[in-house]
Amino acid sequence: MDKIAVLGAGSWGTALSIVLSDNNYHVNLWTYKKEQMEEINKHHKNERYLHVPLPENIVAFSSIEKAVEDVKAIVIVVPTKAIREVSKELNKILNRPVPIIHASKGIEPGSLKRVSQMIDEELEHYNYDDIVVLSGPSHAEDVALRHPTTVTVASLNEEYAKIAQDIFTNDAFRVYTSTDVLGVELGGSLKNIIALGAGISDGLGYGDNAKAALITRGLAEIARLGTKLGANPLSFLGLSGVGDLIVTCTSVHSRNWRAGNLLGKGQPLNDVLEQMGMVVEGVRTVKAAYRFAKEENVEMPITTGIYDVLYNHKEPKEIVEQLMTRSKREEMDDIAHLLYERYSK
Repeated sequence: MDKIAVLGAGSWGTALSIVLSDNNYHVNLWTYKKEQMEEINKHHKNERYLHVPLPENIVAFSSIEKAVEDVKAIVIVVPTKAIREVSKELNKILNRPVPIIHASKGIEPGSLKRVSQMIDEELEHYNYDDIVVLSGPSHAEDVALRHPTTVTVASLNEEYAKIAQDIFTNDAFRVYTSTDVLGVELGGSLKNIIALGAGISDGLGYGDNAKAALITRGLAEIARLGTKLGANPLSFLGLSGVGDLIVTCTSVHSRNWRAGNLLGKGQPLNDVLEQMGMVVEGVRTVKAAYRFAKEENVEMPITTGIYDVLYNHKEPKEIVEQLMTRSKREEMDDIAHLLYERYSK
């Protein structure tokens, strides 16, 4: 069997390991927790994250160096806050070209860097164009149960994108390719903010009408900022845009929706994060999106409202009232403008 390293043994890293295992790869699954490594290797379980048995060709390591030895590809699936640390470790040990695929979704608040940019900055001898992004509507719980799932892999290196497509595709996991790395990463990151809003709306008991409106106008915000930064607006109508947005805003599997739901019910942010027990990327990403909106002069009222709830202690009901009483406008102005700007040059 060819070997593939998966760095990050949370729910998503474990689910992707199962996909690769089903495709007859030997998976080296890295975790910094030795007790987790022992549970995976002795009992073929990762109970904290997924309640499914793990195939025997998934073997856990606590050493990154051993995990990436002689592998065909490296898949990075750690929280955004750990990307630089893991990339620095890789920089010390990688001595040959190998495809790097990341499946992490977030933006670094301080630098406003996307995950691929952080990886590129830390890997001295690796080309940014070769990094592959995997994103789309893909909750780990469904993937681990082999429920039909479809995602996108994006890279400026089309050969590496096709390698990623080949190693992941099977009867239950379909993979499309794209060259819009910027659009795919932004869609996967910014949708977490809107999912927080959807959870808040549900926590307030506002029903399906409110959530549908929030998702739709949230997509307009994502496309508005993404296009300003140089992404293809049509990417936001694809799997890594509207597809990922829908699943993250409507599923009980979504950490961001669950966190928002608790906030809508009146729980303080610190209590919510402690209760979740896992990383809620949207809480961190909203800081970056809020700064982007200010610096790029992009109108993002939903993002601004959620930022105010999280960091300025505004009441969720107050933010909803502000959104509902904004000045009147034509719905299609945004889309018409984005498409004109993109295709009239």
